[in-house]
Amino acid sequence: MFHVDVIVIGAGAAGLMCAGTAAAYGKSVLVLDHAEKAGKKILISGGGRCNFTNRLTTPANFISTNPHFCKSALARFSAFDFIEWVEKSGISYHEREHGQLFCDQSASQILDMLLAPCSDFGVEIALHTEIQSVEKFEHFLVKTSKGDFSAESLVVATGGLSIPKMGATPFGLKVAKSFGLNIIEAVPGLVPFTFTGNQKESLKELAGISLNVTAGNRGTAFTEAMLFTHRGLSGPAILQISSYWSPGESLSINLLPGCDIHQVLAEKCHQRPQAQLATVLSELLPKRLVQMLFEPELREVLLKQLNHRQIEQVVETLQNWQLKPNGTEGYRTAEVTVGGVDTDELSSKTMQSRKVPGLYFIGEVVDVTGHLGGFNFQWAWSSGYAAGMAIAGAE
Repeated sequence: MFHVDVIVIGAGAAGLMCAGTAAAYGKSVLVLDHAEKAGKKILISGGGRCNFTNRLTTPANFISTNPHFCKSALARFSAFDFIEWVEKSGISYHEREHGQLFCDQSASQILDMLLAPCSDFGVEIALHTEIQSVEKFEHFLVKTSKGDFSAESLVVATGGLSIPKMGATPFGLKVAKSFGLNIIEAVPGLVPFTFTGNQKESLKELAGISLNVTAGNRGTAFTEAMLFTHRGLSGPAILQISSYWSPGESLSINLLPGCDIHQVLAEKCHQRPQAQLATVLSELLPKRLVQMLFEPELREVLLKQLNHRQIEQVVETLQNWQLKPNGTEGYRTAEVTVGGVDTDELSSKTMQSRKVPGLYFIGEVVDVTGHLGGFNFQWAWSSGYAAGMAIAGAE
């Protein structure tokens, strides 16, 4: 039987980060993955440019049953630590809106950067390897399609359930359950909404329209672009708020964030009292959207004829449009998984299980989910580093 200090299950962002870190401090490391290539999600991320972190990362950019859990790991290996590594590796990058950082050339540069210490310090990476069972006796025993392996420490970095076509499975959660750890129910996050019936048909007529909105739910709101699709709603604002949404809840959409509609209507009425409401609103919003939102009798009212009740109706519709999705597009298109291994089961400093010494969970399999914009990669780097340092005894 092949024995190493550390077995890492999962050759993704978190797993490679942990493996390279532990190996750099002298630990023998074996990485196992059923995929045919390491870092597949890294390679497709950001349209092939990899949104590798966010310069504005704070603990507030993460969702978890325990919002404080992520603080320790993020402090010990920050976005600026990763940026420094990127710069030292000679990778050119650029910043887009909201602090998002992307490679100028290719996501493969980030993968090569992660693989470099693995290569330098002798990490074994076994791909095309199906894991049949995981147990703990004196050591951890992992039985696979390529033989049996044992280790002092076992790191589960298997990711979440999103994008099953990329090979996502619930394996990591099953391992956690088999060792008696609690799981926070996993649901798709950063995912488009779908609708049914008349609402679906109405929204379908708007497919292709994109505009800046504020999308809110349960006291949380995001101001970014929203896109109407043939199936419902997408775009950054919608993906962001989807991670906070539960079935049966409505969304509140402000179609004109930052706009004082009362003032606009008053000014337009003074300037063009004979103009129809629809004409003025179509200067602020796409005409098809205005037609869908308001009945003809209101659209055709002249500005000078608008009464108080009608004005309030217009303001309420435009700034607090209520939509109730019937669901989401699910894991097929979700970018992340919300939920996972309960953080109460883990040390926030080391990512080690409180119940099972030597067992670690990192990355997306843990109940820590970042907002859109590079935050989930940063959680992979930070949690992977924390576990790698703890395993190496180099905390």
